[in-house]
Amino acid sequence: MGKVTRYVSRERDASGRVRYSDAEHAIWAELYARQEREIQGKACSEFLAGLELLGMPKDRIPQLEEVSRVLRRETGWEVGYVPALIPFQQFFELLADRKFPAATFIRTREELDYLQEPDIFHELFGHTPLLTNKYFAGFTHAYGKLGLAANKEERVFLARMYWFTVEFGLMRKPGGPLSIYGGGILSSIGETEHAAKSDQPQRKRFAIMDALRTPYRIDIMQPLYYVLEDLRELYDLAHSDLMAKVREAQRLGLFPPLYAPKPKPDAARPGKPVIPA
Repeated sequence: MGKVTRYVSRERDASGRVRYSDAEHAIWAELYARQEREIQGKACSEFLAGLELLGMPKDRIPQLEEVSRVLRRETGWEVGYVPALIPFQQFFELLADRKFPAATFIRTREELDYLQEPDIFHELFGHTPLLTNKYFAGFTHAYGKLGLAANKEERVFLARMYWFTVEFGLMRKPGGPLSIYGGGILSSIGETEHAAKSDQPQRKRFAIMDALRTPYRIDIMQPLYYVLEDLRELYDLAHSDLMAKVREAQRLGLFPPLYAPKPKPDAARPGKPVIPA
């Protein structure tokens, strides 16, 4: 799995709880307060509804079970505790079992604005609200099952689809404004503004073959976002013959990248695997 990240999940006690420091709770509170302000008028309505349903505490890091309790009631999902590094196989196994992986660490104050590793704020604030939505939850479950059945090369292409949807997807309903549903955007103050308001990135209507063939980098503001009309699109896509599209994308090959090259990373992301772009 490569070198070990300096972030490591906090261990649970005998009751299953994680004990965080006051300083860690303060970082969560600061992140939550500023991101809650930033996403107003930018996040999609389904995300905002999910955030309200979850009712996560704003002044402390929630326990995973607090979030899981609501998810089970709404869609049958829960949050799965993981160490900082997990193999690709375990990632897909968790999703196929309706468990969203979360590493129980939070970023340091020195990396408040940006870190490559997905911390607990990214996972809980950025991703779990949409798992209260039946279409998004159904898509993510189907994606996990597809990933389990896929080979190594096919998983690379599936990872690109995940990147441009679950992590960095935008939405524009007919006649409505541009909004954000991707958790990688909604948990980042800089990416939220960049994706929603900046004139720098390209925004293109989502097409599965394009998303499968588009390279990406995890350490830059995205130069391109794909835009759905509705979350039902994802659900329908995951229940189509998606692997036939993956094989076609493999045959056609990748588009030229829209960014400068960098050395391939050799570290896996906590809670989620990094699959080469």
